[in-house]
Amino acid sequence: MYRRPLQSVARNVFAWTATGAAHPQGFSPEVCLARTLISPHLNRGSAPRAVACRMLHSTTQLQNVKETPQQVEEEVGTLTKLIEAMGFTGPLKYNKWKIKIAALRMYTCCVERINYDDFFEKCSLPDTFSSWFLIAQLHVWMCLVRMRQEGRTGKYMCRYIVHSMWEDVEQRSKILGVDATERKESMKLMTESFYAGLFGYDEGILSDDCVLAAALWRNLFNRECDDPRQLELMVEYVRKQMQFIDSLNGEDLLLTGEVKWRPLVEENAQSILKVATPTYNDTGL
Repeated sequence: MYRRPLQSVARNVFAWTATGAAHPQGFSPEVCLARTLISPHLNRGSAPRAVACRMLHSTTQLQNVKETPQQVEEEVGTLTKLIEAMGFTGPLKYNKWKIKIAALRMYTCCVERINYDDFFEKCSLPDTFSSWFLIAQLHVWMCLVRMRQEGRTGKYMCRYIVHSMWEDVEQRSKILGVDATERKESMKLMTESFYAGLFGYDEGILSDDCVLAAALWRNLFNRECDDPRQLELMVEYVRKQMQFIDSLNGEDLLLTGEVKWRPLVEENAQSILKVATPTYNDTGL
């Protein structure tokens, strides 16, 4: 029931601002546990035991396969800086309405193009609303990472991807019959979990596989996974999805919001499959 199609998400929008957080300098207990669980699996068949991460999906290699040029910080005028300092959004590369539509489409891709049954089966996750949210959160985070590379326009799009997510979560909670008081408390807890998950995943994607595995164990598995093969599967899944999304054209993503996800299990996870270039008309529809 909670996996019903998207309800009325495109309503009045509110300002959303991401906040930063410092990453810990040392390894947390979760990272140490993740190293203990998956290190034998990540290093099997290799002679040196000091290998920190899997060679097929290391962060250094993923940077080399990126086809879209790395965006530099956009230069904006004094007036634009003043407008944004007052809490408004200055001129963007594309029409703001087109960006909002693309953001809604991208969020829809995060929740409607995922085979949740595969995650429930392969990762032993319970078929619940909470599990649905954690899986959707992981894919939303991957989209946010990709769109933040597209400068100010991409960051503006990130704001409405997150807004669409909370609108949808609230609608699905209402469908489940959750009363207003309980729904408010649940939304507060999910908000805290969401931003904590973003920080953990950001640290993991920039670090080795053990740090990423610890973030997945802590957030996606809710600290209840003791099977290293499941952690290994999800680390591989995140690495290949990020590699794949990085290869997509940024202009197409900004105008269409269309994202296709690679399957959870596939024979050649290292390959990059090029999808057909999406088409759109002059109005961005």
